[in-house]
Amino acid sequence: MLVRRKGGAGAFSRHRFDFLAKEWELDVFQFRFVPMGRVGLSFVERHPVTAFFLATGAVSWAGALAVAAPALVRGQPVSPMAGILMFPAMLLGPLLASIRLTARLKGRAGIRALFSGMNPAHIPARWWWVLLLPPAALLCALWILSRLASPAFTPNLFLPGLLFGIPAGLVEEVGWTGFAFPSMMARRSPLQASVGLGLLWSAWHLPVINYLGAVTPHGAWWPEYFLAFALAMTAMRVLIGWLYVHTRSLLLAQMMHISSTGALVVFSPTHITAAQEAFWYAGYGVLLWLVVGAVVPCAGRALLRVPARVEL
Repeated sequence: MLVRRKGGAGAFSRHRFDFLAKEWELDVFQFRFVPMGRVGLSFVERHPVTAFFLATGAVSWAGALAVAAPALVRGQPVSPMAGILMFPAMLLGPLLASIRLTARLKGRAGIRALFSGMNPAHIPARWWWVLLLPPAALLCALWILSRLASPAFTPNLFLPGLLFGIPAGLVEEVGWTGFAFPSMMARRSPLQASVGLGLLWSAWHLPVINYLGAVTPHGAWWPEYFLAFALAMTAMRVLIGWLYVHTRSLLLAQMMHISSTGALVVFSPTHITAAQEAFWYAGYGVLLWLVVGAVVPCAGRALLRVPARVEL
C-alpha cells in the first residue's frame, strides 16, 4: 500500500489514489480488488500464533484419529500398539505448520533462519550442562518418593528409552521453539510466553494422554494424570524458553526436549498403579517448578521483559 506524502507536484492525484488504497488492495493472484484485510495472508500476518496452533492441531489430531479410526469404527478400544503409532502421526503437526507458515510469512530467507538455529557451533559450552536437569530432577523426585512413600517408586533403567526422545525433540521443537515461542514473545515476556506455550503444548497431547507413561491406559485416573503431566511439562517449557532466550539455539531446545522425554521413558517406574503414576508426575512437576523458581531470579530481566508496544 502507498504511503501518503504531503505537498509537491502531483500531490492531489497521490492523495486521491491513497484514499482508494486505504480501503482496497489488489489481489494479484485473482487480478481483482478486494476489501482491505481480506487478502489471503491477512489472518496469518495478524494472528500467526493462532494460525500455527490451528494448523498444528488440525494436522496432529487428524493424524492421531486416522491411526485410531479402525478400532473406533469397530467399537473396540484402541490397542497399545495403535496408541504408540499415534505419536509419530502427531509429530508432523508442529513441523509442517511451522515450515508452511514461515514460508508464507518470510519466504526462503525465513526457512533458512528457522533451521540455522540447529547449528551446534552457536551454542556456548557453558549451556550444555543444563541438559542434565531433567534426568536429575526426575531421579531426585523418584528417590524421595521411594524413601518416603513406597519402594514401588524406585526408578527403572530402560536405556533404549533414550531413542524415544530423539524424534520428539528434533521434530516438535521446530514448531514450538522455532516458530511459536518467538511469535508469542512479540507481545509477551518470555516467561509469559513459556507458560502459555507449555499449557498449549500439554493440551496438544490430549489424544494420546492415555498412552503416555508406564501405566496405560490410566482409566479413571487420566484427568489427574493429565494435570500432573501439564504441571511438569509447563515447567519444562519455561526451562526450554530460558535456554532459548539466552542462546537463541533451536538445537539446544531440541536437546532439552530429548533429555526430558528420554529421561521419562528410561527411568519411569513400571510396577505402579495409575494413581501412583499421577502422584509421582505431580511430584516431578513440583520439583521442576522449584528449579524454575531458582532460574528466574538468576536470569534477571531476560525472562520478565515485556516488548514495547508499537503504535501504528
